[in-house]
Amino acid sequence: MFHRIDQAAIGRAGVAALVVFVAVTPAAAAGDAEIAGRSLGVVWALPFVGILLSIALMPLIAPHFWHHHYGKVALGWALAFAVPFAVVQGGTPAAHALAHTALLEYIPFVALLGSLFTIAGGILIKGNLHGSPKTNLAILGGGTLLASVIGTTGASMVLIRPLIRANDERIHNVHVVVFFIFLVSNVGGSLTPLGDPPLFLGYLKGVGFFWTTVHMLAETIFVAVILLAVFHVLDRRYYAMDHRFRGFYDPTPDSRRIRLEGKINILLLAVVVAAVLMSGSWKPGIEYVVYGTPLQLQDLLRDVILIVAAGLSLVLTPRDTRAANGFTWGPIVEVAKLFAGIFVTIIPVIAMLKAGRDGPFGGLVALVSHADGTPNNAMYFWLTGILSSFLDNAPTYLVFFNLAGGDPVELMGPLASTLLAISCGAVFMGANTYIGNAPNFMVKAIAEERGVHMPSFFGYMVWSGAVLIPTFVLVTAVFFRP
Repeated sequence: MFHRIDQAAIGRAGVAALVVFVAVTPAAAAGDAEIAGRSLGVVWALPFVGILLSIALMPLIAPHFWHHHYGKVALGWALAFAVPFAVVQGGTPAAHALAHTALLEYIPFVALLGSLFTIAGGILIKGNLHGSPKTNLAILGGGTLLASVIGTTGASMVLIRPLIRANDERIHNVHVVVFFIFLVSNVGGSLTPLGDPPLFLGYLKGVGFFWTTVHMLAETIFVAVILLAVFHVLDRRYYAMDHRFRGFYDPTPDSRRIRLEGKINILLLAVVVAAVLMSGSWKPGIEYVVYGTPLQLQDLLRDVILIVAAGLSLVLTPRDTRAANGFTWGPIVEVAKLFAGIFVTIIPVIAMLKAGRDGPFGGLVALVSHADGTPNNAMYFWLTGILSSFLDNAPTYLVFFNLAGGDPVELMGPLASTLLAISCGAVFMGANTYIGNAPNFMVKAIAEERGVHMPSFFGYMVWSGAVLIPTFVLVTAVFFRP
């Protein structure tokens, strides 16, 4: 049944789309636009540092201004890079780089992220969800498994709202969302290319679909079990302290049995998964050139299917279901605007990293090899992970994938342990900051919209530093010893 859509929300989404269209995915910009990273100075990284500091500090020192103008701040930092870059490199090369990356990377990114956000927002889990330690553990554990099937974004969007509703009356509920980001929005996406963007890029480069399922299984179980155990201990402690909530069995207004509404969206999620698989496996060899950018037929078809699936979700899902789910366009608009600035300003940083030992970050890149030239897998894990925490994990994965040789056959064979280290670093450590993986910020935005007092940028890093970093040290000792 057709229903009216909030025009103001659509307007905000449209503005965000226009802004993000200018944004580019750094992997493509750095390589395909042939930006000579070795000739760039570190001064080109200042806009990227600026936008990171803005995201970290402005919500603390100027919250009102940031809430109303974060998009303008992001645009300002993007222009601080883009305008001088166009002057130095020339307007035409800069325009070609923007068009190339927007068409090949941005539109697929937004189509996938937007379709999962829209479709998952139409799935409503209703009933007596009481945020007890057992319930929370079940949701986080189930979400961790689900993330490799429908992606970290899909699983996050399906489960974050019912999880928040289950814990909405608890005195201490921030840790629930933080561990949700750790597990469902990141670690859970480790086992298939559908799970997380870095692994999907590896799949497109020739890595077998089930390679990560086989090779990352032990590491994923290791990390997930540790995080779930730490969460359960912490959650039990907070739960025991909350005497009022323990006696209040149902903090939501619905006390009937657990049930699902918007079931048509489950079918639409399956359509999204099928479309992604199709684009990675079907190679008809047909392409169209737009402004110097070759567009493959299978990729165009995938994006059309994703957009149509999202549109069908809006049409077929009852308006009351979305309203009961607390669905708004705000989180996706916020992510779109902020990541627009991040993706633009990150271009020179990725280019300098891609220059390898000949670039400004040559000393950093040299750390991934031993003196005899063999790969240092522990450093591949940590460098890929640390950079994925701040530079977005998908392009960072590609940088180190290429640095390790870029041959999928060799990387799945003699260098399998190196590919494993790169994959684990990119996926696991995307959880270290809010900007390491797109679902992180979306979950934060939804939680804040529902009244959860989420930690600041640095506050979240205190959580990740206390919980994740020691876990990753154990991963290194067990799986990636130098």
